[in-house]
Amino acid sequence: MNKIKQIPLFIIAAILLGVKTYIVYRFYFNLSIESIFQETILIINALAISAFILFLAVWMKPKNQKRYIKYVSLVMSLIVFANLLYYRNFTDFVTIPTLFQVNNAGDLGSSVFSLFYLTDILLFLDVILIFYFARKSTFPVKLYTGLFKRKLIVVSLAALALNLTLAEIERPMLFKRGFDREYLVKNVGIFAFHAYDMVLTASTQSKRLFADGSEMSEIEKYVDKEIRSTNKVTSTDMKGIAEDKNIIYIAAESLQSFVINKELHGEEITPFLNDLVEDSYYFDNFYHQTLLGKTSDHEFILDNSLYPLPNSAVYFTHAQNEFHSLPKIIKEKGYSSYSMHANNGSFWNRNTMYESLGYDKFFDQQSYEISDEHSFGWGLEDKEFFRQSVDMMKDLEEPYYLKMISLTNHFPFEIPEEKATIEQFDSNSTTLNQYFQTVRYFDESLEVFFDELKESGKYEDSIIIIMGDHYGISSYHNKAMAQFLGKDEITPYDEVLLERVPLLIHIPGNENNQVISQVTGQIDFKPTILNMLDIENQNDIVFGNDLFSEERKGFIAMRDGTVVGDEYIYTSELCYERSTGDIADDSNCTDIVEQAMQELKYSDEIIYGDLFRFYNFDKGEIIEEEVE
Repeated sequence: MNKIKQIPLFIIAAILLGVKTYIVYRFYFNLSIESIFQETILIINALAISAFILFLAVWMKPKNQKRYIKYVSLVMSLIVFANLLYYRNFTDFVTIPTLFQVNNAGDLGSSVFSLFYLTDILLFLDVILIFYFARKSTFPVKLYTGLFKRKLIVVSLAALALNLTLAEIERPMLFKRGFDREYLVKNVGIFAFHAYDMVLTASTQSKRLFADGSEMSEIEKYVDKEIRSTNKVTSTDMKGIAEDKNIIYIAAESLQSFVINKELHGEEITPFLNDLVEDSYYFDNFYHQTLLGKTSDHEFILDNSLYPLPNSAVYFTHAQNEFHSLPKIIKEKGYSSYSMHANNGSFWNRNTMYESLGYDKFFDQQSYEISDEHSFGWGLEDKEFFRQSVDMMKDLEEPYYLKMISLTNHFPFEIPEEKATIEQFDSNSTTLNQYFQTVRYFDESLEVFFDELKESGKYEDSIIIIMGDHYGISSYHNKAMAQFLGKDEITPYDEVLLERVPLLIHIPGNENNQVISQVTGQIDFKPTILNMLDIENQNDIVFGNDLFSEERKGFIAMRDGTVVGDEYIYTSELCYERSTGDIADDSNCTDIVEQAMQELKYSDEIIYGDLFRFYNFDKGEIIEEEVE
C-alpha cells in the first residue's frame, strides 16, 4: 500500500481517466471490435492520450499541478460524456461545427433528458476520486527534475506514436476517411478525433477564401458526362404533369420504411399510409442521405441535389453561400415557395437559410396558435398543425411549392397515453417501444390533413408528396430492432436497408399508380420536380436523376461511405449482393464506390468553396471573375 501511495497523482489520474475512457468505448458506444488487435488499439489509445495530456502537469508548480490535474480530468470526462449522449441519439460523435448549433439545444427539452441514464453518474467516479486525492494529498505532487520531465514526454509521445502506427496498420489512410468517425474514434480515440476535427474544420472554412472558380471546370465535365446525359432521358409520362398545380411536400419526421404495411399486436401501424400507397407512386427502395444535419440535411439535399457535408450542417456553416435551388428555379414558372413548420424559426438556422434558398415566406411557430391542449413532445401536435396549415394555405399565392415539416414523430417519441391509439412494443429499447405510437399518430394526422385539404377545395389542384426525412431508430437500438423484425441480429447489410424511408407521390385522379423498386434517394428529388413542371434545366449542377427515369447513374451514395447500387451494396468495408445480403467479392463494388466518392468530393468542393458564385446557370458557363 505504501508503494502505491508513492505513485504521483498525475499517473493515478491518467490511469483512472484512461480506464474510464476505455470502458465507455467498449461498453457504452456501439463500436464493433472484431479482433484482439483492434481491442489492443482501443486500450492503447484510451491510455496514451490520457497519459500525454495529464503528464504535462509535471512542468508546473505543485499547487498548479493539482489544479491542472483536477480540472483537466473533469473537462475530459465531460467531453466523453457529451459524446456519449450525442451517440445515444445519433450513433455518431460530436464535431466542432455541431457545437455551433447550440441554439438548437433550447428546443431539445425532454429529448436530451431521455438520454441520461442513472448509471451515468458512475462515469464521474474517477473525477470525484481525483478531487478527493488532490485535497487530501493522498498521492505526491512535487517538483520534478528536467531529466525526468523529458523522459516522461518521450514515453508519452512514444505511446501516441505506437497508437498511430497500429491504427495505420489496422486502417490505412485513416485520416483520409474523415467521413467514418467511428473508425477514427476506435483507432485514435475521442480526444485525438476532436483535435483532427478542429484542424479539418479550420481547413474547410478557409477553402472559400482560396477558391477562384477554376475548380468548376472538372466538376462540370463530370456532371455533364455522368448526370446530365442520363437526365436528358426523362420520363415522358411524368413530364409536365405538375404544371399549374400546387406541389405540397410533407416531410415526415423520422419515418422509416420498416413500418409501412407492417403490423404490431395484430394492428396495422400505418393504416392510412398503407391505403395511400395503393393510390400513389410508392418508392420502396428509397434512401435518406442525411448525416449530422438530419432534417436540415434532407431539406438541403431536396432543394439543391447536392450532398450534405461530412462533419457539419450546411444550414449552419454555409447559409450565406450562393445556391441554385429549387425555389429559385421554379419562379420561372411563376411558382411561389413556402415552408411551414410549427417550431422555432431559428432552429437549424432556417430563418437565414430559407432566404438564401429563395423561399418567399416561412411560417414558423409564431404563425400558429399553440396551446397546452394541442401540444406535447416537441410542440404543436401534428393534427392541429395540419388543420391550421390548411387554413393558412387558402391565402397563399398560387401556384405554389409548399414544404410542410411534421413534428410529433420526433425523438424521444413521447405521447400522452390518452392520445396513443396503439400499444407500445415490448423490447429493451424504450425509444423503439414508443416509436410505433408516434408513427401511428402521424399516420392519423396525415388523414386529417387529406380530409381538411379536400374540404378546402385544394385537393384536386394539388400534388402531394410524402417523404421520411431521416431515420428515427439508430443502430444503437439494433437488439430491439432485430426482435421486431424477427432476426437473430442486425448485420451491416440490414442497417443499410433500415436507412430506407417512405416516398409517396400522390396525384389526385391519376390511374397509373405503382410501386417503383429501383434504387433511389433524396438526391433525386430536385430533378424529378423540375421534370414534373416541364422545366428544362440542362445547365444545372446536380448529382441526382429523375425518379421516374429508367436511365440512371446506378447508385446512391451515403455520407458515411455506404454506397447502394442496383446490384451491390458497399458498407462497413464489405460488398454485399443487394438482393440477398450475401457477401460478394469486393471487386463488384469498386466502380460504384469510386464514383460515389468522386461525387461526394465534388459536392463538398462546391459547398466549401461557394463555387456557384463563379457559375452562370443561364449560359452554362464558368464566370472568369467573381462578381461582387
